[in-house]
Amino acid sequence: MKTRAVRLYGSNDLRLEEFELPEIKDDEILVEVVSDSICMSSYKCAILGENHKRVPKDVHENPIIIGHEFAGNIVKVGKKWQNQFKPGTKFAQQPALNYKGSMASPGYSYMYFGGDATYIVIPQEVMEIGCLLNYEGDAYYEASLAEPMSCIIGAFHANYHTEMGKYVHHMGIKEGGKMAILAGAGPMGLGAIDYALHCDRRPSLLVVTDVDDRRLERAEQIFSKEEAKECGIELIFVNTKNIENAEEYLLNITSGTGYDDVFAFAPVKAVVEQADRILGRDGCLNFFAGPTDTKFSGEINYYNVHYAATHIMGTTGGNTDDLIESLKLTEQKKINPAVMVTHIGGLNCVAETTLSLPKIPGGKKLIYTHIDMDLTAIEDFEEKGKENPHFAALAEIVKRNKGLWCVEAEKYLLENWK
Repeated sequence: MKTRAVRLYGSNDLRLEEFELPEIKDDEILVEVVSDSICMSSYKCAILGENHKRVPKDVHENPIIIGHEFAGNIVKVGKKWQNQFKPGTKFAQQPALNYKGSMASPGYSYMYFGGDATYIVIPQEVMEIGCLLNYEGDAYYEASLAEPMSCIIGAFHANYHTEMGKYVHHMGIKEGGKMAILAGAGPMGLGAIDYALHCDRRPSLLVVTDVDDRRLERAEQIFSKEEAKECGIELIFVNTKNIENAEEYLLNITSGTGYDDVFAFAPVKAVVEQADRILGRDGCLNFFAGPTDTKFSGEINYYNVHYAATHIMGTTGGNTDDLIESLKLTEQKKINPAVMVTHIGGLNCVAETTLSLPKIPGGKKLIYTHIDMDLTAIEDFEEKGKENPHFAALAEIVKRNKGLWCVEAEKYLLENWK
């Protein structure tokens, strides 16, 4: 079977190509990819090429398919897995394989296994460790976005707290505690707000900071204080850009006690140091955003580490249980991963979008692999609709849905776009 895919040949070298897939073996599965969400990790992979720790050194001779936040339909199942998977059903994918200590992952390491393609072959190790999941949700994009949501869920689970005089770690954010999400109005921050409001272990106070008024306004439109109150949470948005002493301001919100859980959602020295300064006793700082600078660092208060039991950890992805939780919460309509999405595009725009990702404003860029469509901001649908009736229809659909991508929009796109 022929596939159309975006392949990495080396640093800054992405190519959209059509080529033949090998016939699947008895322990492999052929799938159709329908949607893939472009991750900042793919940008890092694309600019580093063979210097990336997950990319093979011979990638210039054996190119890999990029993209790891994907979902679609099962097409053909090898004999080994026919009791577990059926053709014609939907699937979701956990890309963090960690198979027998290997760093290999879809979107980084495989010639025929990655998200920015029309058809791919899933190797046996994926099924062996339970990373291919049957999916029964309404929309493909929700399964694609389950992966970034699982990273957020994993971060919340990985935080921990202690008891004075006892050598125990209580895993997870502090229930009923005070939480801050710094640089939190971006796509992953919005997902974190959604999860904080609707998970089974919630803070009583949630403060979200950013330095961009437009992003904060969008966050407030999506998550109202009234909705948060119904969830038992006081939700406060703060633009720290023009506040003379932002740490003091944020501490005053807590009446001086500091925060139990602080998430730093940008790899910026000032953000990380601010996160450390607003921790309360036994406060946990989660450095969520991965830097590209291998020497990235920032100052922390070791006095507080010693006497106030403050502590730091970092998370980079979620596990399969986190992905399953993400899918279940989405299927139950408790969380809405679409809050992360600001742009829609087709396979033709993947290479340019990936290489330019840090320069493109907004949140997640959602790709539908079987269409050609220039990357388009959802907020631009209405303007483009003046010349293209399909954009006009999409604009009307998302307008009825708080300006968010939705099941109806996806269905319309897949049925009407060439």
